[in-house]
Amino acid sequence: MMKNYAIKLHIGLFVIFIIILSALTANALTSSVSIQPQGFAEIVEPLLPAVVNISTTQKIINNKNNLAYKEGYPLEEFGDLLEKFGLLPPGFELDQKERRVVSLGSGFIIDPEGYIVTNHHVISEAEEVTVKFNDEKEIKAKVIGYDTKTDLALLKVDLPEPLPYVKLGDSDSLRVGDLVIAIGNPFGLGGTVTSGIVSSRSRDINAGGLVDNFIQTDAAINRGNSGGPMFNIKGEVVGINTAILTPSMGNVGIGFATPSSLAKSVLEQLKNNGKVTRGWLGVYIQPIDDEVAESLSLHDTKGALVAEVAVGSPAEKVGILPGDIILSFAGKEVSSMRKLPRIVAETPLGQKAEIVYLRNGVKKTVDVMLVAFKEETNKAMDGNDSTLSESPGSQNILGAIVVAKLTPDLKSNFGIDSKIKGVIVLKVNRHSNFVGKLRKGDVILSAGGNQINTPEELEKIIIKAQKDNKKSVLLHVIRENKAIFIAVSIVKQ
Repeated sequence: MMKNYAIKLHIGLFVIFIIILSALTANALTSSVSIQPQGFAEIVEPLLPAVVNISTTQKIINNKNNLAYKEGYPLEEFGDLLEKFGLLPPGFELDQKERRVVSLGSGFIIDPEGYIVTNHHVISEAEEVTVKFNDEKEIKAKVIGYDTKTDLALLKVDLPEPLPYVKLGDSDSLRVGDLVIAIGNPFGLGGTVTSGIVSSRSRDINAGGLVDNFIQTDAAINRGNSGGPMFNIKGEVVGINTAILTPSMGNVGIGFATPSSLAKSVLEQLKNNGKVTRGWLGVYIQPIDDEVAESLSLHDTKGALVAEVAVGSPAEKVGILPGDIILSFAGKEVSSMRKLPRIVAETPLGQKAEIVYLRNGVKKTVDVMLVAFKEETNKAMDGNDSTLSESPGSQNILGAIVVAKLTPDLKSNFGIDSKIKGVIVLKVNRHSNFVGKLRKGDVILSAGGNQINTPEELEKIIIKAQKDNKKSVLLHVIRENKAIFIAVSIVKQ
């Protein structure tokens, strides 16, 4: 009797345990499902009023044959010449009338007083900028300032009432896989919302400016989305949609946004000063590839190789020299050449910054004080094709290149500064290792860290490097009035 009771008790307890376990499991599943987003409506609804459509108009010259030229375009004058000399095709008449072309983009309000962020390329060359709000109201906007290096612009509209606005978030906290939302005006379809994830961070797409750390996303971004916001799920702006990678001018799931962390300081300066002032170090730099690393006995390709130091620059004043490799600046690692300009640009003026650099394999440090950046122009070297490879004093180096000691005549023919010393490249053998590396008109200043004044000196250094089983030798070269380092293979063919 007791035995049967015990069995029934165990069975009862087991059943109760199963029921409790099932309830807990169901509750856990319900909880896990409940944290999954049911859509983005709750997030998007309060954001839409702060996202605007931007349309710009610009003047072009139109003719009766529907050929349109922007005002000042060279073909405009060419058409005038054809008309003047009676050379226009039959039935072709120039009727240069103004025609206005409308371009579309996106933007977002970041201040209740009416400050609006967009891309510079959206409003570039515009004569008139119009902002259209979510309630269809339109108003002319004033361009407060723009920054071509980050492709950002700040607009301002004046309205009596405070405007809805959004806040800039912390793009540095984004992780690959995080959900993001894009709102904009693709193809003129205002208030379009798309979503996706962060596909990659710190993407360098060679955009040509200071932005080398784009946020990549698969959220649908199309023409007209430029300048619009990318939000995180907190409703904070973490990026400004800027570019797409596509073979068809449409979305293929590869879009790029400028990080908000980079935009913050730029927008602040535009708001306060109407322009952006950046620090200037005064070095011309280049990347370190495998051949350069091998020629310098480096273990990796990190850092920025200093090719030239500007006269009177902060870098010159603290002793930075061509051939130095900058490893870090202001406490930030220079993992690649493209990182240094952005780090320098973000460093405040008037503050000392530490440079860690490598010289002849020895790590050194120095403090530098940046000055305001100055745009500089470089005079192009104009090589004269009449200069022959059989120039007096020329010498064929290992059957690879023909070089000659710089003479006043050669300097004059190639537009080379009279103070420069070295040897000039007159010909490159198309079957040699030097093809694609050196070109006619290049001036070789040094090889393997040794100054070069004659072709004989260059040949001796290359032969010695070959005997030392070196695979390449590093040349310091002047090309188009710019100094660069070039590693050339010296492996015998």
